[in-house]
Amino acid sequence: MSRAAATALPGHPHIAYADGSLHVEQRALDGLAREHGTPLFVYSAQWMLDALAAYQRGLAGRDALICYAMKANSSLGVLRLFAQAGCGFDIVSGGELARVLAAGAEPARVIFSGVGKTRAEMRQALDAGIGCFNVESEAELEVLNAVALEQPGRRAPVSVRINPNVDPKTHPYISTGLKGNKFGVAHDRAAAVYRHAAALPGLQVVGIDCHIGSQITEAAPYLDALERMLDLVQAIEAEGIRLHHLDFGGGLGIDYNGDTPPAADALWRELLARLDARGFGDRRIVIEPGRSLVGNAGVCVTEVLYTKPGEEKNFCIVDAAMNDLPRPAMYQAFHRIVPLREAAEGQALRYDVVGPVCESGDWIGRDRDLAVREGDLLAVLSAGAYCMSMASNYNTRPRAAEVLVHGDRTTLLRRRETIEDQLRAEQL
Repeated sequence: MSRAAATALPGHPHIAYADGSLHVEQRALDGLAREHGTPLFVYSAQWMLDALAAYQRGLAGRDALICYAMKANSSLGVLRLFAQAGCGFDIVSGGELARVLAAGAEPARVIFSGVGKTRAEMRQALDAGIGCFNVESEAELEVLNAVALEQPGRRAPVSVRINPNVDPKTHPYISTGLKGNKFGVAHDRAAAVYRHAAALPGLQVVGIDCHIGSQITEAAPYLDALERMLDLVQAIEAEGIRLHHLDFGGGLGIDYNGDTPPAADALWRELLARLDARGFGDRRIVIEPGRSLVGNAGVCVTEVLYTKPGEEKNFCIVDAAMNDLPRPAMYQAFHRIVPLREAAEGQALRYDVVGPVCESGDWIGRDRDLAVREGDLLAVLSAGAYCMSMASNYNTRPRAAEVLVHGDRTTLLRRRETIEDQLRAEQL
């Protein structure tokens, strides 16, 4: 694709129309759809690497570890791309640990978060030699200590996740740092919890952790959380407990529909200036970005099955559904929907774009102006995060295929599931 002739979509520099056809990097999506079928997820490798580079620029010259929050997109090929680019990983289950190790991650660069770690997962992570457990409750401290003491001489490296009671101004389902959320230890209990952790013989206190939410589009919540966290660091270290790293989580948003989150490098320049001013600029910084590394890198290609006029609504029925793209049903989330051919024929009508699943909540987009007919292909944008990783087999639908594009090269990351794949683990 000639970049000079291409018309890039806003917020998607590597997704553009060229010669009237929508491309990811240098590959036309209609050709990939013919080859692999639909629904189909297609990701831009360069978009992911560029997004990571912004964080790397912002943290240049610092002792920093960027841990990709793999729950956003846990496909092995995506994990391998980030591992080869120098990332660590933020995981929340034993299954995710197995995935990152299969993708080539260094265990010492893995951070284990999550409120419900089991004893078996703790043993698995200790045996692997992960870098740190982000502990989320006092009860978890006790269990992790007991598990570590099962093997004489072993100590589990821990940081405690603090709930700073900061409003990230995002959807309530993806807000994680308020008093009413299930995550972390209350801000006013932090010092006492750290005293207790430091006294447990199976634990080694190495840091402090904070994560306030996802799809955050303003710098102010980060700055607020940073100040509250540094106040705690001062109080904890005044009691003789040294914190070697400061983990500020992730959650930076992306452009779904004209959203304007701060650029990662600019945000970190501002945060680091505050750290320096408070005298903590020499500490190791750990961050856990997820959506901002993969969200705008992905599209879901889907075929129009039927158009259905109604008394109050017109429906565009496509072959992608809530089991493929769960965010609209779960969060009432917005994804732009565009045709694969730039100059669609016919008059545009207003449609609700819906899938075949037997639920009224199975919708992809509301009130979209589209000139479509049966057999046309559409691209659902910003589908790189929390789509395939949350996909299901509801209605016994197969999970979609995934393709990674890098320049003019493509790699099939995941073949489309078959009914045999779905039935293999069951028995009569």
